[in-house]
Amino acid sequence: MIKKYFQFDELETNYRTETMAGLTTFLAMAYILFVNPSMLSLAGIETLPDGVTRMDAEAVFVATAIAAAVGTFIMGVVARYPIGLAPGMGLNAFFAYTVVLDYGIPWETALAGVLASGIIFIFLTLSGLREKVINAIPANLKMAVGAGIGLFIAFLGFQNAGIIIGDADTLVSLGNLRSPTVLLAIFGIVVSVVLLTLKVRGGIFYGMIITAIAGMIVGLIEAPTGISGIVGEVPSLSPTFGKAFTHFGDIFTLQMLVVILTFLFVDFFDTAGTLVAVATQAGLMKNNKLPRAGRALFADSAATVVGATVGTSTTTSFVESTAGVGAGGRTGFASVVTAALFLLAIFFSPLLSVITPEVTSPALIIVGVLMASSLKNIDWDKFEIAVPAFLTVIVMPLSYSIATGIAVGFIFYPITMLIKGKARVIHPVMYVLFFVFILYFMFLA
Repeated sequence: MIKKYFQFDELETNYRTETMAGLTTFLAMAYILFVNPSMLSLAGIETLPDGVTRMDAEAVFVATAIAAAVGTFIMGVVARYPIGLAPGMGLNAFFAYTVVLDYGIPWETALAGVLASGIIFIFLTLSGLREKVINAIPANLKMAVGAGIGLFIAFLGFQNAGIIIGDADTLVSLGNLRSPTVLLAIFGIVVSVVLLTLKVRGGIFYGMIITAIAGMIVGLIEAPTGISGIVGEVPSLSPTFGKAFTHFGDIFTLQMLVVILTFLFVDFFDTAGTLVAVATQAGLMKNNKLPRAGRALFADSAATVVGATVGTSTTTSFVESTAGVGAGGRTGFASVVTAALFLLAIFFSPLLSVITPEVTSPALIIVGVLMASSLKNIDWDKFEIAVPAFLTVIVMPLSYSIATGIAVGFIFYPITMLIKGKARVIHPVMYVLFFVFILYFMFLA
């Protein structure tokens, strides 16, 4: 029955292959279990501005595992794709560093924004409007947003590691490379680079493990004692559970509109790109179209709603799923295995104590490298495209805000295209966003 439902015979696969593929995908994604709580709790920030509070790291750990498990399970059973889902890198950085830290918006309200974006995403998926929205945003700007987020994440990694620090004269400068903790982070970067260069599946996760062990050996990280230091009771979700609903009434402001649009925009296109990339590698595309695309997008949007409910940032499809496809995964059964492993992971919350910013920073930098690869797809030879694309990419890390980078790029795109005489190329949605972001800078930025 299971074999028939997942079309094992048609796709020439079996239980063993799909199980190994599910395990491989989990190992490639597992780093998010520790990176996400670190980012959402602002672990790399010692002093917070007045009124800004941290999310509970243990609650976020459980929320991350639950959101990943539910989303991946829906993807496997409903859409029947070997794709894992979890809180997305980039959107968690936007949530923590832009919305909460920079804007000073309570994290509870930010969760409500994530919930709203998930509900809108479900509506767009069920109504069939997703194609129109996808086509409204120029491909070059989509690539620029992805690359810009990559640079922003890498900058956060260097900052959290102490490799890049603030400077009164030059804004930023090189940190103390003789510091033991900085050296540990550099060691982690080197290890991760070596593993990924050798194409080791799950290289980011293994890099974190090796760095943490090295930190314990040299005494920079306190080693867990006994089995209780590794496996423990599931932490309470009460610090984050349901906060998105109790603060839903706080999202009806222009500032939160921009935040919700950013959540929706990045998740929308990140998901579309990942689905196409994984399906193409697995040979599941038919006539250049993605079968059951609506179901896959529904899984993604439903996972975002679940994640916001339990207490984490936007949940999205992970391109690391290609690791599982490379191991032979072709069906949703692989996703079911991945989902089960994420549920099992909630018992390992004590390991959060050894995952310090020096351990997670290399993962941020490596993910930044991978995301920046979309730069190659931008048409730099056309100046009217290069200007908004470049401004999108560069303003994100310089302004310490993903939303600001998107806003600047989306303002300049209609300007350069109109001057070039390409008014007909501009979708009406882009004009709407142009005025929305103008208002954003006039009244909020």
